[in-house]
Amino acid sequence: MDVDELDRALADAFDAGDGERRAVARMACDLAATGRYSTVTDHALTPEVVVANLEDAPDEGLASKWNWWLGALEVAFGRQDPEGGFAEFQIRRYESGSDGEASSSRDGQDTN
Repeated sequence: MDVDELDRALADAFDAGDGERRAVARMACDLAATGRYSTVTDHALTPEVVVANLEDAPDEGLASKWNWWLGALEVAFGRQDPEGGFAEFQIRRYESGSDGEASSSRDGQDTN
């Protein structure tokens, strides 16, 4: 998956800052590179799949949507994944401001 293509798709679909979007795009690309998602779902992780699934998540910010979806994947497929599930791809911290200030919280929501 191309990180720039995913970032553009996320920008078109969601109102999120650059840092939050980049964090989601990086984690999604890392997840795609492992092959874990495609192994348990039998289809590729694409920008369209990411956006469609995040649109279904509760509206609490993009990083929170991503973490919510990973939790759903963990419940649905985590025990089937010999690599240990999806929790390692959760977003715990991302740059929220133009000054490079980092935000973090348990669910990835901007706390600043």
